[in-house]
Amino acid sequence: MAELKAGTRMKSAVCASEVMVIGAPGGDVDVTCGGVSMIGNADTAEGGTVDSGHAEGTQLGKRYVNEAGDLELLCVKPGEGSLAVNGEVLVLKEAKALPSSD
Repeated sequence: MAELKAGTRMKSAVCASEVMVIGAPGGDVDVTCGGVSMIGNADTAEGGTVDSGHAEGTQLGKRYVNEAGDLELLCVKPGEGSLAVNGEVLVLKEAKALPSSD
């Protein structure tokens, strides 16, 4: 568990996924990818396999948010594992609807 701040980069210990923190809540959070805690960008991968229950994958350039909307991660390198925080699976952030130009 770690306290996140905007601009922090993390990578998965079990797949190729890498993310950048866009927004984070205060306090410690446990961000996982593929069912395993993510590591700092300077750390080396520990190896292992993606948990089959967390194998939805990440998509390059997509933003992932939690239900509360106070955590936002940007995928900078796609991979096989899916993202979660404190056990809650993160979902793709939906694009905002633009007003009609009538």
